[in-house]
Amino acid sequence: MTQQKLLDAAIRAFSENGFKGTSTRDIADRAGVHHPLITYHFNNKKQLWRSAADRIFREFNISLVKAMAEVTETNPRARAETFIRTYVRYSRSEPALHKIILQESSRPSDRLDWLVENHLRPLFEIVVQSLAELQKLGVAPPGNPALLFNMIRVSAGGLLALKVELKGTSDIDLDSDEEIEKLSDMIIRVFLPGNQPQAT
Repeated sequence: MTQQKLLDAAIRAFSENGFKGTSTRDIADRAGVHHPLITYHFNNKKQLWRSAADRIFREFNISLVKAMAEVTETNPRARAETFIRTYVRYSRSEPALHKIILQESSRPSDRLDWLVENHLRPLFEIVVQSLAELQKLGVAPPGNPALLFNMIRVSAGGLLALKVELKGTSDIDLDSDEEIEKLSDMIIRVFLPGNQPQAT
């Protein structure tokens, strides 16, 4: 229970203030626990940050595996659509997914290297290979599939990370289920414009 409270608090604090801008005392205060318990459960601030990031990505991977299990492997377009919808919905439910990446991406660091190696690159390699296959089928637009993946990622996560600003400037309410589905639909229309050839 204490570990979960600390992880919940750490995810919020690190996503809002970054690693350097977050103190372990602030995390303990947010969690409502005594400060020494951080050292007891996580050894130090760096390990707490890694545990928080692990939890965010583990939960995303669980939601993705569950969603993909419902889609046949013989329909790559449907699988890509499912990935996008799952990515958008999870980014909405856990905005720290992108906020922590944004916090760490402003400068090189050991934390960014660890994040890339353990979470970002494995997902990148799988999705880019799938996008390259969709390009061959004429479903996804031509071009560098790595760039295409990152455009999809930023269109989903970047907009959700800016949802407060979007509400103020554009009257777009990304806390609305309807708007989230519209966002998913638009990303799919833009980045998967072609139709998958029918098997003969």
